This record gives sequence, structure tokens and C-alpha cells, in this order.
Amino acid sequence: MSNTAYVIAVMFTACLCNFFSRVFPFLLFSKSDELPGTIQYLGKYLPPCVMAVLVVYCIKNITFTALSGFMPMLISIVAVVLLHLWKRNNILSIAGGTVLYMVLVQIVFA
Repeated sequence: MSNTAYVIAVMFTACLCNFFSRVFPFLLFSKSDELPGTIQYLGKYLPPCVMAVLVVYCIKNITFTALSGFMPMLISIVAVVLLHLWKRNNILSIAGGTVLYMVLVQIVFA
């Protein structure tokens, strides 16, 4: 098998797995009128928990030895929280915080 055929086979397999993992819940729960309690619980509490883990992961290497080590991140986190409380739009909050962080790191605290 050539490299090209191998890469195509891997991509096809990944696409199939992704497709079926997304379709499976709809097939599984399409006949019932209401979702099971466990699924409702996971749907309610899992997204905020994942976001909390991602925030902790992003700030785990913060250094307080220099102002440029923590100030851009702190300002951006506050901006994300304020944007989200103001507009309740995840895309706006994430994009706004990312752009602000990059401006602070590249221009202000360079």
C-alpha cells in the first residue's frame, strides 16, 4: 500500500468514526419522547465542567515573576467573562478574549 492510499484510508476511517459517533445518539434516542435522566444530566453539567477544565489547563503555567507573565492572561480572562455576561455569546467571548490576548502579548506587553 502506498503512502497516499494509506493516508486516504486513515482519513476515510476517521471520517466514518466521526460521522457514526455523531449520528449514534440520534439513532439511539429517536424513538423515545424524552431523553433518559443521565443524558439530560450530562447535557446540562458536562459543558461547563469541560470549560472549567480548559480554563485551568490554559492558566496552569502562569508565572507571577514579571508583569508580562500574568497581566495579559488576567486581563483577557476578565474580558471573556464580561463579554459573556454582557452578550451571552460563546463565539464572541472566545474570539474577543483571544484577539485581546494576542494584542496584549504582541503589542502592549512585548
